[in-house]
Amino acid sequence: MPPIDQWVTFEPLTGSPVAIAALLLAALYLRGAIWMWRRGRRWAIARTASFLIGCVLIFAITMFGVNRLATESITALVFQQITLLTVVPPLLIAGSPGLLLLRSTPHTGLGRLVLRAAHGGLRSRFWSAALHPVVAIVIAILLYPVLYLTDAISVIMRIPFGHDVLLVVILILGIVSATPLWSSDPLPRQPSFAARFIDIAVEIQIHAIFGLILLRTATPLFSAYATPTGSHDPVIDQAIAGTLVWTYAELPMFVVLIVCLSRWRARDVRTSRQRQKAEDAELDSYNEYLASLSRRRNES
Repeated sequence: MPPIDQWVTFEPLTGSPVAIAALLLAALYLRGAIWMWRRGRRWAIARTASFLIGCVLIFAITMFGVNRLATESITALVFQQITLLTVVPPLLIAGSPGLLLLRSTPHTGLGRLVLRAAHGGLRSRFWSAALHPVVAIVIAILLYPVLYLTDAISVIMRIPFGHDVLLVVILILGIVSATPLWSSDPLPRQPSFAARFIDIAVEIQIHAIFGLILLRTATPLFSAYATPTGSHDPVIDQAIAGTLVWTYAELPMFVVLIVCLSRWRARDVRTSRQRQKAEDAELDSYNEYLASLSRRRNES
């Protein structure tokens, strides 16, 4: 694996266009948040900070040395993928960009078209299908076992701009798979907590199996990364990548598991209280009825 100091070196000449897109996203989000604040409308600082941190992470892993090293080291590439697939999406989603769009976009001119498109997306069958929990499991399978164990990753990395396109696809698929688990915005589909729990559990197992394969395989698995260069040993490199999948990729999944279970419990407690209130009201009504009958008997 390349030295860590090379990972964190600012390298704008070898950076990815994805970094520029991250800056544009941050600027657009800030514009909407500032528009809300200037008009005295509430918009949480925590949401803004979460979204901007996500954009900063995208910029960092696509404009610093790790982006260049991803063409030489499978560890660097896996680090990029895990960050874009499991770390960045929750941060972006927690910023509620969809809600900010609906609240800060003017209802005239071009803004009306944007709002129509946003509302159309909420009623879209395509997005309803894309947010099905099974899709998240399919994405995890495609972006780990299928992409790597078929060595398709080597083909993609050898294509001009293949690396950049791969990063964009990973980020988009990461957002799609994380949205049902993290989003508090209105969605075309709201999966049940049981479905979310199963989704998370299966994804954790996929990460664990894939990480174990990388960690235990004694021969290079990827033709694009199979040639030793200097102190770089491809077998050790892919073993470190497997360790990253076991640790770095699993941490966000355990966090979302805890969040899912806590929300599930809160929902059940709230439902139980509402049911209890309804039963108490029904009992009070029945007692009042009995009391009225008793009064009538006494009067007669």
